[in-house]
Amino acid sequence: MDLRLLWKQRRTGFWNKILPYLGYVIQSGVAMVFLFLIIAFSAWYTSFVQNIPAGFPIRWITLLLLTPLVLYSGYRTYLHPADIVFLRPQEHRMHEYLKNSFARGVIYKTLGMLLIFFTLWPLYVRADQDAKPFTWFLLLLLVWKGLSSYGAWQELRMVQVGASRAFRLLRWATAILAVAAWVWQPPARSIWFLLLLAAVYLVALRIPVKHRVAWERLIQVEQGQAGRVMRTLGWFVDVPSSGQKVSSRRWLSKWGSGLAWSAGKAYRYLITKTFIRTEVFSIVVRLIVLGMLLSWWTAGTYFGIGAYLVFLLLVGVQLGALRRSHAESFWIMIYPISGESRRSQVLGFISNLHALSALLMWLPMLSSGIGGITIAGAGLILGVLVIVLMRRSQSKKWLKEEEEE
Repeated sequence: MDLRLLWKQRRTGFWNKILPYLGYVIQSGVAMVFLFLIIAFSAWYTSFVQNIPAGFPIRWITLLLLTPLVLYSGYRTYLHPADIVFLRPQEHRMHEYLKNSFARGVIYKTLGMLLIFFTLWPLYVRADQDAKPFTWFLLLLLVWKGLSSYGAWQELRMVQVGASRAFRLLRWATAILAVAAWVWQPPARSIWFLLLLAAVYLVALRIPVKHRVAWERLIQVEQGQAGRVMRTLGWFVDVPSSGQKVSSRRWLSKWGSGLAWSAGKAYRYLITKTFIRTEVFSIVVRLIVLGMLLSWWTAGTYFGIGAYLVFLLLVGVQLGALRRSHAESFWIMIYPISGESRRSQVLGFISNLHALSALLMWLPMLSSGIGGITIAGAGLILGVLVIVLMRRSQSKKWLKEEEEE
């Protein structure tokens, strides 16, 4: 069996299923919007680099932008549940299959990191009086990206789930320390610290017991990656539903449990639990935190309003994915819940969450004081308008889909 050829065939087969939907994505206008955003950002960024305000926290921004990119690691293995049985006899040769997944995962993520780094560099070198040399900074990012990617791959092989989680936290801590030490400390001092930190991390990775091939974990990760691609396409066109990662999140388990047991609250209860336990929750939380940080940094400026509205749109798009949750469930057709009731419960839940997100991201804009109250007020009004328009758009789209069915 040629395992390299098998990997290529599966990769080609998956993307052949995706390509037909890309035409609908382009027709939706997303390409034009993306192009417009690039042009607008380029114009603003050029002007901002030429007029950097005093006391601009460039080191903190560098840390917050580059550290997640150094840490981010994702691998597409294209493994299927049946492979546990049919590919198990080839386990001693699976490195031929999996090395393509590792290499592609590292290369594509590194290219994204380099794109952001090259974009950030003009701002960094002008705002930081003690800016590090370009070549050494680039070398640091490449080395630590490779180290972080290797660590993430080893985490997938660990036998104990607790060990995998602990080493994920260790990987995050080492990456944050590495970038922070390089940005804030002199090069001669930080290089020795980084070498010691990398050596300790590599030695620590040898301690946990690992599978030769962690079949179940790799298959679970692959299903999550494939499901994420399909859910992204689902924002623009109807696509076959795909499984997604479900998290217990016990600390939020009581949310929604106080709803009355009635037909008028049944779907509200279901969609609340769905939001808590799926990836939509974690994505929305990350967007809100980033939106709050940007609102605080850009408070009192018109760019702050633009950033606020962009993040509000992103949150709305993510929450809109809840509308398709359980849409193909057989049991939904059996329960005595009318389509109108289900629609109003879901859209009401999404709108409430969207409004709460808008408020949380808007509050840091008040840090500009009395002088920026006009801009903050305009941002709030535009935010409310975005929420209302997205609610109407989702309602019309839902009604149109029901009529077509």
